[in-house]
Amino acid sequence: MTAASGATSGAASGPAPGSSPRPRRRLSVEQRREQLIAVALDFFAHHAPEEVSIDDIAAAAGASRPLVYHYFPGKQALYEEATRRAGRELAGLFDEPQVGPLSERLHRVMGRYLDFVDAHGPGFAAIMRNGSASSSPGTGAVIDQVRQAALDAVLSHLALPDPSPRVRLAVRSWIGNAEITALAWLQDEKGRFSREELQLALVQEFVAQLLVVLVHEPGLAPAMSGWLAEEQPDGPAGLLLHRLVALLGDGPLASEGLRLVAGDPDTTGGTTVG
Repeated sequence: MTAASGATSGAASGPAPGSSPRPRRRLSVEQRREQLIAVALDFFAHHAPEEVSIDDIAAAAGASRPLVYHYFPGKQALYEEATRRAGRELAGLFDEPQVGPLSERLHRVMGRYLDFVDAHGPGFAAIMRNGSASSSPGTGAVIDQVRQAALDAVLSHLALPDPSPRVRLAVRSWIGNAEITALAWLQDEKGRFSREELQLALVQEFVAQLLVVLVHEPGLAPAMSGWLAEEQPDGPAGLLLHRLVALLGDGPLASEGLRLVAGDPDTTGGTTVG
C-alpha cells in the first residue's frame, strides 16, 4: 500500500517489478529504512506480495540487495512492516470530528475509506483477505487492530453511555460489510457503481441497521431521535427516509404493508423473532 492516501479517481499503476533502478544516494540509517518501507508500500499497493521481490524493492530504492537485507531479514519482514504502516493509515481514516449530522460524518469517513481502497488496489485486497502467501499472524493482527479502531470510532460517534451487544454487533457487521463491499467494488463493480454511489449506499445501510436495532431495543428511541434531529433532508439519512416513505406509500407495497401490520404475529402462524 502506498505511503500517501490521497484521493484519486483511479489508482496509479505503481512501479513495475523489474523496473530500472534509481541512482543510489547516501542516506542516514533512519532515512534509508524509511525509504525502503515507502518503496515497499508502493509496490505492495499495486502488486500482490508474491509478485514482488527484494531485488525489485532494492532497484526501485536505488539500493543494493545486501543493503536491503541489512535492514530487514527478508521480504516477509518488510511486508509486515509495510502492512503495519498501511494499517495505521487505514485506522486513522475513521477519525472524524463529532460535529454535525451522524450520517454526514460517516459519509466523509466512507469517502476516505473508498479513496484508500481505490488507491491501494491489490494491496488492500491481499491484506483484507489475509489470504496472500505472505500473510502471517502479524498481518492478521494488523487487520484486527484496524477493525477494532473502526468499531471504537463508530461507537464514539453514537455517543451511547453503554452500547448494548446488539448495537456493537450492528456496528461490527457494518464494518465487515464495508470491507466485503469495497473488495467486490474493487474487483468487479467499479464499472457499474461510482465511488459516490457506493459511499452513499454504505452510509444508508448503517442508518437502516440502526433502525432495525431500534425495533428490538425501543429504549434506543431517545438517542435515535437525537441523531435524526441533526439530520438534513438532503443528507444520507434524510434521502434514505424520504425514499423509504415514498416506497411504502406505493399502492401495492402500501397494501401489503398494511396487511402485515394488521396481522397478529403471535396468532397468524408466523415465526416470532425475539
